[in-house]
Amino acid sequence: MMDALRAADGRRLAALAAMRERWRALPKPMRFAVVVALVALLYGLPNLNIPLIRTPDTDFTSVLFLVAIYVLVAVGLNVVIGLAGLLDLGYIGFYAVGAYTVAIFASPSSVVATKLPWLACIPLAIGIAMLSGVILGWPTLRLRGDYLAIVTLGFGEIVRLIAVNWDVPNGQRGISGIPGPPGTWADGSPLFGLIDVRPFYWLALTVVIVCMLAVGRLEHSRVGRSWLAIREDEDAAEVMGVNTFKFKLWAFAIGAALGGLSGALFASKQAFINSDSFDLLTSILFVAAVVLGGSGNMAGVTVGAILISYLPERFRGFADYRLLVFGIALVAIMVFRPQGLIPSRRRAVELKDKREEAVVV
Repeated sequence: MMDALRAADGRRLAALAAMRERWRALPKPMRFAVVVALVALLYGLPNLNIPLIRTPDTDFTSVLFLVAIYVLVAVGLNVVIGLAGLLDLGYIGFYAVGAYTVAIFASPSSVVATKLPWLACIPLAIGIAMLSGVILGWPTLRLRGDYLAIVTLGFGEIVRLIAVNWDVPNGQRGISGIPGPPGTWADGSPLFGLIDVRPFYWLALTVVIVCMLAVGRLEHSRVGRSWLAIREDEDAAEVMGVNTFKFKLWAFAIGAALGGLSGALFASKQAFINSDSFDLLTSILFVAAVVLGGSGNMAGVTVGAILISYLPERFRGFADYRLLVFGIALVAIMVFRPQGLIPSRRRAVELKDKREEAVVV
């Protein structure tokens, strides 16, 4: 059984490698055309009636929006876990900070009732989430491994308990009437309404593409190379002149900013949030998306986020077994593919070297 599974995984890897080689062999204009066609397909998905991917038990466009939010979260968390090698189990805290920032400062039902415009709340949410990341990271980033994971897990729980017990977030009664982005259709109806979710999906997809391009550029910059050096060997990186604390703090802040942005978009679409929206299970699912897809590879974490968010909605009849299936899938991934479904080439080589060293010892 194990041999058969390993053989199947080997054939899958060979197919992926062949596809990668064919992609590289294509001329640049053709690759650009393929990417443009793919992006056009993603924007057109809500209007295409493709039977195999539709979700019969729930609104398909709402599922697409949820998938886009999970992909954005995975891209942000990949900066922290995949590139800088910092295990963050409390990422839901930054997501909640972004969501509550929009709710508290923009909703007329909030006790603060500043009624700031949505366009002002988004940069505010990003800024406060980033500041939260700096405040959390400044005293804790000297910790490593499991210790850092426990601290971040505590941060996520602290944010949730504040949401439960403080009067401003209003606990489980929550905050309603959260406004969406401005704009109207030709007939004067709101562009971002509760009935037609397509504009929210298109907005989220646009944000995801922009953030992917930005993080991709960052990954290949001096900052990205410093993150990879820290992930490989923090002590060696420090000896080579990398300011490890500064770059780890940058990773935390950028990851927190993307988490806050995704939370702000989520709250704007939902128009209502309460403390139940930001539980520990959701935070674990965020980490699972990164680990399942392939930590350190943007394509991999994107696939992981799509699987984690889409499959439970596609197969709602098995919703009660979702945690069981996720548990089995994660154990199987750790046994057969510890580097994830689509790992970065660097990460795959590292794990191969470690396995060979273990055999020699």
